[in-house]
Amino acid sequence: MGKKEREEILQYASMRYGTEAEYLWKTSPSYAVLRHAENRKWYGVLMNVPRERLGLSGKGEVDILNVKCDPVLGGSLRLQAGFLPGYHMKKDSWISILLDGTVDQDTILSLLDMSFQETGAQKKKRAPRLGGQREWIVPANPKYYDVQKAFQEQDVILWKQSNHIAVGDIVYLYVAAPVSALLYRCQALEVDIPYDKEPGELNITRVMRIKKLNEFSADAYPLEKLKSYGVSAVRGPRNMPSGLSHALSLPPKEEMGNDGVDSIS
Repeated sequence: MGKKEREEILQYASMRYGTEAEYLWKTSPSYAVLRHAENRKWYGVLMNVPRERLGLSGKGEVDILNVKCDPVLGGSLRLQAGFLPGYHMKKDSWISILLDGTVDQDTILSLLDMSFQETGAQKKKRAPRLGGQREWIVPANPKYYDVQKAFQEQDVILWKQSNHIAVGDIVYLYVAAPVSALLYRCQALEVDIPYDKEPGELNITRVMRIKKLNEFSADAYPLEKLKSYGVSAVRGPRNMPSGLSHALSLPPKEEMGNDGVDSIS
C-alpha cells in the first residue's frame, strides 16, 4: 500500500506543481524531498521509517509523508488514526501521515496542497491549477453555525476561507451530525475577504462568499453512501473523488441505479 501511495504523491506533485523529488541523503536513499522552485522551502518529505521509532507496534518499516499545516489543525489531526507528530520536523507545525491505507488518498493530497500554501513565498499565493474550476467537499458543523437556516434566508452567504479554494470553484457542504449528509452544492464567488470576528466566534480571519446552486435531501448523500465513494469522514476541506463527482453530475434517478458503475470509477 505504501509504495502505491508514495508513487501517486510523487506523480501528483510533478503534475500539479512541477516538482521533481530530491534525494538528499546517501544513508537514506529513498527519502524524497518536495520543495518549492522559488523559495526552495520544503513542503513535503517522503520517508520510510522503522515503526518502533514512531511509537507504533509491530516490526518493519512504514512509509510516511511529512507536511506542514496550521498548528490548530495539526493538533486535531494528531488525535486521529494515521496522523503523528512530524518525524524529525518541528512538532507544532508539521505532521507525519502514515501511508498504510489508514488515511484516504484524497485527504493526503489535500493536506499536501495545504502544505504547499503554508510554505509558499506568499501565503495567499494560489497553487498552480491543472484546469479551470475544481470541486471540494467542506464540512459544516451545525453546533457552531446553522447553515440550513442561513440558506433558507438567502442564497449567498459568507463561509470560512480555505487556502486552496479559488473563485469559481464548486464547494459541496457536508453538514455534520445529526444530519451527516451532503446537502448543498455552491460556487465560490469571492475569496480572501478580511473578517473581524465577533466576541465568542471561532477564530476566523478570512472568509469567502459562496452561492447556493443546488440543495439535496438528507437521504440523497448520507455519510454511509459517501463511504462507498471513498469519503469515510469530512474533517476539513478535501478534494472531490472522481466517482462521487460523476454521480453528482447525473440526474437523480440515473445515479440511483448506477451504483455498480460508480463503484468501479
